[in-house]
Amino acid sequence: MSLKDRVLEAQTKIARALSQSERKQEVEIVAATKTRDPKLIENTIACGVKSIGENRIQEAEKKFQKTTFNTNTKKRFIGHLQSNKVNKCVELFDTIDSIHSVKIAKRISNRLIEVNKKIECLVEVNTSGDQTKHGFLPNEIKEMVDCVSIENLNICGLMTLGPKSQDPQKTRESFSLLRNTMIKINSIIKHKKLKELSMGMSGDYTIGVEEGSTMVRLGTFLYGPRNPQ
Repeated sequence: MSLKDRVLEAQTKIARALSQSERKQEVEIVAATKTRDPKLIENTIACGVKSIGENRIQEAEKKFQKTTFNTNTKKRFIGHLQSNKVNKCVELFDTIDSIHSVKIAKRISNRLIEVNKKIECLVEVNTSGDQTKHGFLPNEIKEMVDCVSIENLNICGLMTLGPKSQDPQKTRESFSLLRNTMIKINSIIKHKKLKELSMGMSGDYTIGVEEGSTMVRLGTFLYGPRNPQ
């Protein structure tokens, strides 16, 4: 099956999940291109995918120099962001989808002010309770509201990863919790409302869509197993 066919299949399954759940949100495919080469990224863009997601700053910097992007392509940082990588991340990416603490949010904001740049961001929430995952706990509403209020940080939604167990019911509960967390935050903030929910990867993206996801991160589904490193 060609890459184009894989993209079309993903779009078909997303449409079916929307229909079955009677939801009408638009769902963006974010191609998770960790370990994939620049030519494959360009082919992905040629298939109509508008968002490219990378997990590692150093890898992305090398690949982006060799990759031709469309003007409407968004380069999204979807990995764990360390404090010492904030400056380079702000330089390379159009969005940061994994703000996991107030400290890192402030650091990003300070750098954006320094370089006179504005980007969209997502707050990461650990809805599965997996200890290996990063992000705010769902009950840390005040801290997440504090992030939304930070100057120059255009936070437009939340992100989560499904549980490590991959149990469908636990996955659904995890995604439902993210949606409800956004509802709670939106009931508090006055000046803007969060709209984006990034939840669902290759193994569980249809559940994510059924629970309200507006972005799904697809790597293995589009490309097969990752290249060995």
